[in-house]
Amino acid sequence: MEAVVLVVHLLIAISLIGVVLVQKSEGGGLGIGGGGGGGMMSARGTANLLTRTTAVLAGCFMLTSLVLAVMAGGHSTPRSIIDSMPPAPQQSAPPADAPPAPPAAPSAPVSQ
Repeated sequence: MEAVVLVVHLLIAISLIGVVLVQKSEGGGLGIGGGGGGGMMSARGTANLLTRTTAVLAGCFMLTSLVLAVMAGGHSTPRSIIDSMPPAPQQSAPPADAPPAPPAAPSAPVSQ
């Protein structure tokens, strides 16, 4: 199921890129996108169609993004790193009533 949603998501993304690139540049920042009519639709009709198409594709893109995020989050269960560590080797503790060992006697440094 996740693969199907991912393929649909990619198709929507490619379509969205195409629709945005087809739109006329309003600011003329690159010097392209102006020019006269001669198309199959009027300039206003084309702008409305492309604007609505962009909005619908953007909404579908957001929806599939949310669905993919929910599907990806459902696979894992929270766990701690400490739980995955191997157990530490057991060390034998000295008996509680035994006296502590005497400190080691100091020794003179030996030069070599």
